[in-house]
Amino acid sequence: MSAHCMLTGAQPGFGNRISHSHRRTSRRFDPNIQTKRYWLPSENRHVRLRLSTKAIKTVDTIGVEAAVARIRARGVKV
Repeated sequence: MSAHCMLTGAQPGFGNRISHSHRRTSRRFDPNIQTKRYWLPSENRHVRLRLSTKAIKTVDTIGVEAAVARIRARGVKV
């Protein structure tokens, strides 16, 4: 499964590893993606979301209902 956040859309960034001899090779900076389960009272069920840690804090602030509405607005199935 790809390392992207359902709420913020955070994706891996790409760059270079630079060795002591200054030789460059490709590397990937993955976002800190966590799977979290929330109770969705309007649908009377749990939803499992793949969120970055920043998005988990956003859900704590705006609430799970508003977060799920934003995720669905992005076209992601929940």
